[in-house]
Amino acid sequence: MIHVFVRRSTDVDYLVQDRGDELAGVRRGDAGWWLRGNGDAQSSLDVASVLQTSARASVVGYDIVVAAPRPLSILVALDESSAADVVSAHREGVLAALNYLEDRAFVVRHRFDDGAYLRPARWDRVVGFTHGINRAGEPHVHDHVLVGARPNNESTVADSRSLFTHLPAADAIYRATLRWAVNQRTSHTAWRSFAGVEGVSGLDEGYRAIWGGHAGDRGAKGTWSRDQVLARWHADLGQFEPISAPVEPPRRSFDAHGYAAAFEGATRITRRDLVRAFADASTFGAEASVVGAAIDAVHPHLRTAHGLDERPLRLVQARRLVPELSRTLAHERAAIDEDRYLDRASISGLRESRNRSER
Repeated sequence: MIHVFVRRSTDVDYLVQDRGDELAGVRRGDAGWWLRGNGDAQSSLDVASVLQTSARASVVGYDIVVAAPRPLSILVALDESSAADVVSAHREGVLAALNYLEDRAFVVRHRFDDGAYLRPARWDRVVGFTHGINRAGEPHVHDHVLVGARPNNESTVADSRSLFTHLPAADAIYRATLRWAVNQRTSHTAWRSFAGVEGVSGLDEGYRAIWGGHAGDRGAKGTWSRDQVLARWHADLGQFEPISAPVEPPRRSFDAHGYAAAFEGATRITRRDLVRAFADASTFGAEASVVGAAIDAVHPHLRTAHGLDERPLRLVQARRLVPELSRTLAHERAAIDEDRYLDRASISGLRESRNRSER
């Protein structure tokens, strides 16, 4: 899930000093990574240079927090052999979400005597920090992505309203990309249900019970080594009691009913609404490029839509996408070897195999 926090200070020591050692050997590289630009992502000076503003603005940038659905964070703790691929898929989703925000939401409003217009903008430098736990030491794969308030080659800050308005679509892009990449690279199946539940096939709800992410007393921010966090997770697993595994949705690449339901009661539907609905209706995920291309193929006049001034559609126009999008994802899914889905190991066997190896 994506949340955005406004930054009014260039003090980045909180992020730079947390080296994310809980993912050492799992995450490919250091916690800090450059999505745009270069430098030392563990240097406070280099990282703080991302936060750019204008002389009249108090906001220097934004901390975009992108967190994996809890079942996929739990998967990192349960299956060491797939952990690196899940974290890599998470980073791919983070990059896809940022690309969407930059392409569609990051705009500068210029005012003139006869009105105002929005101009698309770009970030010169963007840095992220990938961590694997929350303050309670539970599995929690997430990124802090720092962006500046003032775009590259602009004298004024970007329109924050546009950024926040496009967050639901960016979040849907992130999760669809994550599901798609996990299903491509691991032996597990990540899915999304009609009701919006994100799951992993075979993942018992008992794991959510011990790692619910809602610890009452989280205490102060701390750091964990890889060995320490593995020992913590091993101790937690001693409390595991099976409950049940959510039922995997039918093996349809595209949930047409879920797509249509996304517009229930809507009177003004824009391209960002189509993006969110299509990405969420992609049961087993989809590449961000596929999402955008499919929508633009049906509604080419929306290709340049950005900011808050996207041209609205009527409900009947939005629902016209259903058969075209369904065929698009069916074609994408056919390109994947179906045998990999039939042979996927149930997560319920992971703990048993771990216990056998420890005997």
